[in-house]
Amino acid sequence: MAKSGKKLQEAAKLVDRTKLYSATEAIELAKKTSVVNFDATVEVAFRLGIDTRKNDQQIRGAVVLPNGTGKSQSVLVFAKGDKLKEAEAAGADYVGDAEYIQKIQQGWFDFDVIVATPDMMGEVGKLGRVLGPKGLMPNPKTGTVTFDVTKAVQEIKAGKVEYRADKTGIIHAPIGKVSFDDQKLAENLEAIYDVVQKAKPSAAKGTYVKSLNVTTTMGPAVKVDPSKVAVK
Repeated sequence: MAKSGKKLQEAAKLVDRTKLYSATEAIELAKKTSVVNFDATVEVAFRLGIDTRKNDQQIRGAVVLPNGTGKSQSVLVFAKGDKLKEAEAAGADYVGDAEYIQKIQQGWFDFDVIVATPDMMGEVGKLGRVLGPKGLMPNPKTGTVTFDVTKAVQEIKAGKVEYRADKTGIIHAPIGKVSFDDQKLAENLEAIYDVVQKAKPSAAKGTYVKSLNVTTTMGPAVKVDPSKVAVK
């Protein structure tokens, strides 16, 4: 453990904490300072000037990253009738209704994302206490409550990322892996930056994006200049 701590300290020395880097510079530096022995996730963190105590300043949504996340997500679809076959054809890993509700109640969580058709939400809603704390509850805002299960499943498989501001106004989201080309990571960062910008509540006052950081799993944070996110 001490060895990992020393690696992180040495890596952190390469980052100028007083500097705002361009997106491409930050990504290059974040990859350079990755200290783990696996293909680490590259993550972006936004600190937003919003008051999350107010309903009109809640930010939540989803975006399909142009270059995916580098992770294959397991999808569970709650549906009935023809929608069951549609979900299977779209590539869902698990498809069903009551039997999967019972399995989850018994502690089964071998999936990453849940998609549900609107007519199933009455039953799925009963799982709110176990799904909610894990961030797994389907939501229309993220496109996971829909009759278009084909689109929902295909987007998730293609690299759809959900984002949500926590109580402190911070959004964390993955933008790929260290093994990705810098350009692909920069394009993913720009994609999520654009949707977060468009999600700015009209009631939010002052500076909206207060800070923006790129980091890797267990790596040091690298500050990004919000005005230099666009890929050239």
